[in-house]
Amino acid sequence: MWNNAVYLLENPIVYIILPKSIRNRASFTIFVTLKQKNMSEEGFHLFLGVMCVIALFVFIALYFVKAGYGMFRTASWGYSISNKAAWVLMEAPVFIVMFWLWGRSGAGFAVPVYLFFLLFQLHYFQRSFIFPFLLKGKSRMPVTIMMMGIVFNVLNGMMQAGGLFYFASEGMYSGGWTYLLKTHAWSGLLLFFAGMLINLHSDHVIRHLRKPGDTNHYLPEKGLYRYVTSANYFGELVEWTGFAILTASPAAWVFVWWTFANLVPRANAIYGRYRKEFGDEAVGKRKRIISYIY
Repeated sequence: MWNNAVYLLENPIVYIILPKSIRNRASFTIFVTLKQKNMSEEGFHLFLGVMCVIALFVFIALYFVKAGYGMFRTASWGYSISNKAAWVLMEAPVFIVMFWLWGRSGAGFAVPVYLFFLLFQLHYFQRSFIFPFLLKGKSRMPVTIMMMGIVFNVLNGMMQAGGLFYFASEGMYSGGWTYLLKTHAWSGLLLFFAGMLINLHSDHVIRHLRKPGDTNHYLPEKGLYRYVTSANYFGELVEWTGFAILTASPAAWVFVWWTFANLVPRANAIYGRYRKEFGDEAVGKRKRIISYIY
């Protein structure tokens, strides 16, 4: 079954982001994977390694380039579309890819893997089909940003599906519901839901900062915004860290690294914008994303 999924790794999406030197090796590995099943895991781990390296470059780059959406959108980022439409188009692919690869894997409804699948899909159902329609105002997102998001989300769907349905160590997820009695499993599950609640509440606070028709920016001060200027990002980081602890999947930890690499520089940019716009006194002792640390 995975042979069909691995074929996705050869499509032009990967070629957009892989350096040429790595791309040739990856293509060879994946070709061998299609011919020799015992090489599949090696190809998948190469894929994870490449994604880790790219995340490092993204992390560094985002300290110098502010991604042009939200409060940092400028005309220099090119043509833009409605925020609502952009969020749906950007987030829905990972929901679809994960569903498709789960269906082709034969994993079925076996616990705990099916539970992991449902948790992942729960997040992205909300992010794809609920969150966009809760957005207020007439903000727009550059198509460039949206397309980069689509590329990552497709690749991430492949990563998580590979880690859970195709390349998990033999016996790793045996035991059914008793898996959740393991310390790392129940603690990871609690962290996942805690992070999700923080993220949802923080988004709610942001959405209600403005009255209808108002386009000004305001300093959020409710909930965890009393301690950090990007509480929503903190919640998402906690959520995916919980997911990685729960599943013990290397692919999930790569996703945590990507979440960190993307959101921490963004949180730093927002922190700087708030200090400039509202002053040091208004921001006070708040940190950027992790209370008392950064």
